[in-house]
Amino acid sequence: MMSLTNEVDRHAETAPSRVCPAPESVTSIREFTHEFMIAQGLTKVFGNPGSNELPFLKGMPAEVQYVLGLHEGVVVGMADGFAQASGKPALVNLHAASGTGNAMGALTNAVYSQTPLVITAGQQVRETIGQESFLSNVDAALLTRPLTSWSMEPACAADVPRAFGQAVWEATTGTKGPVYLSVPYDDWDQPSSPNDRHLLARSVTEARSLSQEQLDRLVRRLDRADRVALVLGSAVDTVNASDDARILAERLNADVWVAPSPYRLPFPNRHGQFRGVLPAAIAGVSERLKDYDLVLVLGAPVFRYHQHSPGQYLADGVELVQITEETGAATRAPFGEAIVADVAGALAALSGNVAARPNSRSGSWRESTPAPQAQDGIFHPAKVFELLRENAPGNTAYVVESTSTNEAFWDQMDLRLPSSYFWPASGGLGFGMPAAVGVQMAMPQRPVIAVIGDGSANYGITALWTAAHYNVPVTFIILKNGTYGALRWFADLLQVEDAPGMDVDGIDFAALARGYGVTATTVASEKAFIDSLSRAASSGRPHLIEVATSLTTPQ
Repeated sequence: MMSLTNEVDRHAETAPSRVCPAPESVTSIREFTHEFMIAQGLTKVFGNPGSNELPFLKGMPAEVQYVLGLHEGVVVGMADGFAQASGKPALVNLHAASGTGNAMGALTNAVYSQTPLVITAGQQVRETIGQESFLSNVDAALLTRPLTSWSMEPACAADVPRAFGQAVWEATTGTKGPVYLSVPYDDWDQPSSPNDRHLLARSVTEARSLSQEQLDRLVRRLDRADRVALVLGSAVDTVNASDDARILAERLNADVWVAPSPYRLPFPNRHGQFRGVLPAAIAGVSERLKDYDLVLVLGAPVFRYHQHSPGQYLADGVELVQITEETGAATRAPFGEAIVADVAGALAALSGNVAARPNSRSGSWRESTPAPQAQDGIFHPAKVFELLRENAPGNTAYVVESTSTNEAFWDQMDLRLPSSYFWPASGGLGFGMPAAVGVQMAMPQRPVIAVIGDGSANYGITALWTAAHYNVPVTFIILKNGTYGALRWFADLLQVEDAPGMDVDGIDFAALARGYGVTATTVASEKAFIDSLSRAASSGRPHLIEVATSLTTPQ
């Protein structure tokens, strides 16, 4: 017997065909779900509604805030930033198949940052789905694969509350990440069952730590090694283990590298033991790590390469051990030993057990290189970052989407606090502006500055409206060089001298911002930049600062 429902989860199971029991309750499934959302702390809904979603939104409790985005990619970007910065899952509401399709580019970032997003989408009336009536989401559970680890459309209305609970726990346990739940809109008015009340008291927890034997063996290897390198991944910051990572590095007197293409910063970038970000190329990583006898990778895959530069994965004599919470990252690595375990727990255990070595670099901080002066109103990106370092509060969180300026960013900035850096985890443009709105909503006590290239800005520009409408005081800095700088670098790397579509000149971002209700200025001097930054910080409102910059290349 064929089921009209598709369920796809990380174990590739299919929902069984069944006859759902008649519930005995006067509480609707919608009312119960709203109550469950509040109990789970899902008190913000990031969405862009359509007709299929209206029954879910009816009677939304006062405790729940609906955050409207003008495009579904922006909606997911805001939720991604909010969930990462808050450390909690975020609820997203999309419109059927078309709205989900608009959001899927943004999901490529969320899946690689393992951001717990609970994505719901409205479906047509249940009895009409098989007819493919207008706005039906055909094979809904398959639509978001492989960008969601679990997806489902419940077999009947009575299973919606349980499925909603499963979605929350699937997003937040195991390999965390976005999940997808499609709900026919006539389900929401159906009565819930008294048995659904059990979901309100339910919890799902995990415990997966290093065994004593694994810990003892790692400690012995670290203590015996002459030259140790730590390679820290973004997940170290995600699980709030940056302090233990610093303690471990200082006790070992180890060089610290950040794994390629970080979307979070797991270690203070001006610390005396910080060596930089590993290049996203096989030969580049091998070259940087060739002088160590033991490399310990924590909270990162081994490794996410980008530009193809083949070579030997590791030089002879170099051993590598990886500790990750992601089973897939452990199994797909082409070299090294892997341990699947809680990263925060592993760092705490290791930092408390390794022998302390003499370390003159502990607590030392590197000076930055003086940046070139602005000329004729054109800033080198390094000068912009120098001015930010000198004038923005030290607890500022930066959301960055300017690939061609990353070398200057790491050279100039001084980021010492956790959750100070956010980046699109899969390189999908359109993350930066909406994510900054979400980060600021999650961390209202900290200033948030979005550093956005002009090529990237156009993908998420409508986030300005949401920032203005909800008075989210992000400072958006647009680095305007009129071209796709990173793409030009890649064109040179691949010897494509005549590539079209490189330039995005002639856009007035200050005018666009004002059109969306955001105060904006264009600056042409260092003083004007500092004054604009100060006004933005003191206003309590979103601001945009447009600054012309010279072309640089990523490293």
